[in-house]
Amino acid sequence: MKYTFQFDLTAADWIVLGNGALRTLLYSLCGMAAGLAIGIVCATWRNSRFRTLRAVAGFYVEFVRNTPLLIQIFLIFFGLPAVGIRLGADQAAIVALTFNFGAYATEIVRAGIEAVPKAQIEAGQSLGLTRLELFRHVIILPALERVYPALASQFTLLMLGSSIVSAIGANELTSAANAIQSRNFRSFEVYLIATIVYIGLTLALRGAFGALAGFLFPRRRAVGVAATQVR
Repeated sequence: MKYTFQFDLTAADWIVLGNGALRTLLYSLCGMAAGLAIGIVCATWRNSRFRTLRAVAGFYVEFVRNTPLLIQIFLIFFGLPAVGIRLGADQAAIVALTFNFGAYATEIVRAGIEAVPKAQIEAGQSLGLTRLELFRHVIILPALERVYPALASQFTLLMLGSSIVSAIGANELTSAANAIQSRNFRSFEVYLIATIVYIGLTLALRGAFGALAGFLFPRRRAVGVAATQVR
């Protein structure tokens, strides 16, 4: 079967695809920032001496990890209005991505916290650090440094998974591609271009996270440079 490619029909809608890509990044960045904050809080709860906090955090993590993201989106967008909470498509998308990423960030951060040597914590206590200073400088920053690659990978997965929010009408990249395809009926061209855009976003995010790591964790960068010089 002969097929004639007509990318020019799709190229005319590059502004629509560009806006969709920007919204994809916006949803993902908001979900990552808020989800990481939730993850840090819930990770401390998972290691808390209070059984109630451990139970709440554990239930949250298991709920998210054992249900599809699409169901979580529907629950927030279609379910919350039943109890008087109405969110627009954009708001529901960000809340759902935050809710989902927070659970995975919880387990990643918890692994980092548990990897911090107890001797390091005891040393901080012996120096007279306050609980806040101990948590910030001795526990959470070293923990985040250890699990940073895992967090970056999980965020990339979040960005790719954000395509599902098109099911509730959120105007991200996949939704934009669907709208263009419904007008010009060039499915192959439209979704091929969307695929290339997603690949570009993924590569750009990886590069950005690599550069950000050097800024956030200069000690690791210094160690890496020293190791290279030794070789």
